Amino acid sequence: MYTVGEMAKKLGVAPSTLRYYDKEGLLPFVERSNGGTRIFKDEDYEWLQVISCLKKTGMSLKDIRDFIYMTMKGDETIEDRLNLFNKQREIVEKQISELKDTLETVRFKCWYYEKAKKDGTTEAVKNLDSSDVPAEFKEVWHRLVKG
Repeated sequence: MYTVGEMAKKLGVAPSTLRYYDKEGLLPFVERSNGGTRIFKDEDYEWLQVISCLKKTGMSLKDIRDFIYMTMKGDETIEDRLNLFNKQREIVEKQISELKDTLETVRFKCWYYEKAKKDGTTEAVKNLDSSDVPAEFKEVWHRLVKG
């Protein structure tokens, strides 16, 4: 059994986060003592990990709450839960693709400014021949510098 503070520490979040989740209806599985204090169990940790994961994907609190209630309803909601996760997977895959593009641009800019620093000017990089640009940066170079 864990208090809000102990579970929050185990999860690496503020206790207020767990209180907020409870207020938003995300913790219907958490028991309370006779005095009304939340009592977390080991199995609650898994639920909280899933909630944290879904929040990181950008899933709305409403959809997370719906998922929790679907799960609590039982096997009759398996297809709905699968649909929810398939939709969220597509969203995450799109985010990953966008982040890969962002990382590619950031890596290019690191190379760009390292080269400019070495040459003493950004003009030297702008005026490079395409054959002098590393293969991994050619596409970004054409898009950002020559575009």
